[in-house]
Amino acid sequence: MKQLYNRTLSFFNVLESKIAFYPTLLAFAGFNFAFFMLYLENRGISKFLLEHLPPLVIENGDTAMTILSSLISGLISMMVFSFSMVMLLLSNASSNFTPRLLPGLISDKRHQIILGIFLFTILYCIFVLFAIQPTGDEYQLPGVAVLLGILQTVICFYFFIYFIHNISQSIQISNILQNIYKVAKDRLQELVDKQKFKEVEFPETENWTSYHSEKSGYLQNISFTNLVDICVEHDVKIHILPVKGKFVLSGIPLFKVSKEVDEKIVKLILSNFNFSREELVADNYTLAFKQITEIIVKAMSPGINDPGTAINGIDYLTELLALRMQKRDTSYIFRDEEAYVKLNTIDFEDLLYNIMASIRTYCKHDITLVQKLLLMFYYLEKQVKNNEYSECLRKEAQNLLVDARSSIENEVDINTVTNLVKRFNLQTT
Repeated sequence: MKQLYNRTLSFFNVLESKIAFYPTLLAFAGFNFAFFMLYLENRGISKFLLEHLPPLVIENGDTAMTILSSLISGLISMMVFSFSMVMLLLSNASSNFTPRLLPGLISDKRHQIILGIFLFTILYCIFVLFAIQPTGDEYQLPGVAVLLGILQTVICFYFFIYFIHNISQSIQISNILQNIYKVAKDRLQELVDKQKFKEVEFPETENWTSYHSEKSGYLQNISFTNLVDICVEHDVKIHILPVKGKFVLSGIPLFKVSKEVDEKIVKLILSNFNFSREELVADNYTLAFKQITEIIVKAMSPGINDPGTAINGIDYLTELLALRMQKRDTSYIFRDEEAYVKLNTIDFEDLLYNIMASIRTYCKHDITLVQKLLLMFYYLEKQVKNNEYSECLRKEAQNLLVDARSSIENEVDINTVTNLVKRFNLQTT
């Protein structure tokens, strides 16, 4: 039961990122709430309200039907406009910045909940409208239900105003960068806080038995609690081979086990890996580096040429890289001070190279950005606690310097770069 709960929780995290998740839940809630209110109408709730607050109750059936019909048509128009705004936001983000932003924007809970509230109210009003039936020459009116439909529509108007404000903020690149940074920082800080800084005793895994994946997709979530339970129960240890967030192909080794296990246990282990066709920063912090890098590169492309956005992106990269240097290149999952699961993570050297390889190509000709990048290296050098990281920083700074000197022709700009290099104490040959 515990394993089922953990797997369900991991699956829910994947499902939650879909744009239709919260709207579907709230639409279903609106359907049920309509029938609940009709049940209360049969118990005489409208009669009570008519006796105590008669001005709030609509007594004419035609008037009630007209009001509900108008509310439904108006809400549908607002919902269509809201969906159109979401599609416009996604289109602009994809064309102006990077398509990798789309999963994060789609999974924005605020947009999903607002669209869900519209669906909730529309379905509620539709089924209340069906309940207005003539009995003889008179209508049987669900007065309280109609009143609630009106109040819900008023609430929808306020949410619509908030939606317009929120989506106008979401499309601004400064807010997009800030949101990416905040999510990645929280995720990185969580990993740094969890890691143990003492030496970890974990056996060499070179000769362990490998098992492959039966699915392909991005390795998004892993139920570590269940994996540790399996390790304890069967007296094994597991080494997860792909870096979390990487695309895993079917048939490629996914994990190693310290001893050979039967097919039933292999399937049990595989059931704790969740794959997705999209990537989210909350599940894979390295995606934040990739997204910010692509925003910088896009900003410096000839068609856009926006150095200001590129400088902002470098500022966020600097803070994230400083935090990443506090994390080890290998992670372990512990229980009772013993490591049971080993995870591969992307090396800091590879991460830094992948970032700088793209940025150098598009920013090496701009003296402002070269200065900013060299200052980034200077700052990160001051934060270094690992000599290996220091070597990586100096190597990438040297690569930037070589490219910049080959692209910048103005003597004043070259002198400016040289002075910064002296502060960083680089070899200038």
